Amino acid sequence: MTARTLQQYCRHFLVGSALAGAALASFSASAKVDTINHIQKTGELRLCFEAGYIPFEMTAKDGRYVGFDIDLAKHLARSLGVKFVPVNTAWDGIVPALKTGKCDFIAGMTVTPKRNLNVLFADAYIKMGQTVLISPKLKDKIHSYRDLNDPKYTIATQMGTTGAQGAKKYLYKAKVDLFDTSADAVLQVMNHKADAFVYDLPYNAMYAAQHKGKVIHLDQPFTYEPMGWAIRRGDQDFLNLLNNYMKQVRGDGTYDRIYHKWFKTDAWVSQVQ
Repeated sequence: MTARTLQQYCRHFLVGSALAGAALASFSASAKVDTINHIQKTGELRLCFEAGYIPFEMTAKDGRYVGFDIDLAKHLARSLGVKFVPVNTAWDGIVPALKTGKCDFIAGMTVTPKRNLNVLFADAYIKMGQTVLISPKLKDKIHSYRDLNDPKYTIATQMGTTGAQGAKKYLYKAKVDLFDTSADAVLQVMNHKADAFVYDLPYNAMYAAQHKGKVIHLDQPFTYEPMGWAIRRGDQDFLNLLNNYMKQVRGDGTYDRIYHKWFKTDAWVSQVQ
């Protein structure tokens, strides 16, 4: 081997070693995702959500966070023997909050392929879809979401949600106005600034029940949307824990009891803001 060949060999070896080292460092970084270990060390289970998503995550009149997702997460925390810590987070910053370790998992997130590029989803714990609330003035004109696909109609929904995606995909001819929160968006219909509001079925059903005569609910979903807990990518141990927990509560009646409380009765409505 000549001196020049030896130099080339060394150079290739060093470059290859550097690349291998970078790959190993990347692998090691992903391997460090260990939520279970963090939960055991801190004695806390932290859930990210955006309050105001009826009936999943809401703020009670006394300041507590309540709802279907809250009850499930609280029960999970008790099952693990740790403290439940709610982390109310604006929706547009909820995935960054998860990635930077401000919480352990996200509730109330619809599973989509695009979102799956950034987070890992546990098995879906509830399935639903988008429906429409319309202004009463359109009662005799609008009988289906398809009737709203017209330039003369204005659709309100929350930005960054599957409601926004559904409106843009299926009501592309209409004007779609996006708002920071679902509460701001649905008020556009109440204040006669929009003709319809597109959002998740449970939210719309409860809103229509609370505002009879002010909105009309077209309650046939026009999308299929499974919802699941979102966690950091690479966290397979925590994924296994969440999936096994859900199997347990579905089998022992806990899930049905919590579901009935929030979706089959309205006894809780007077408690929330």
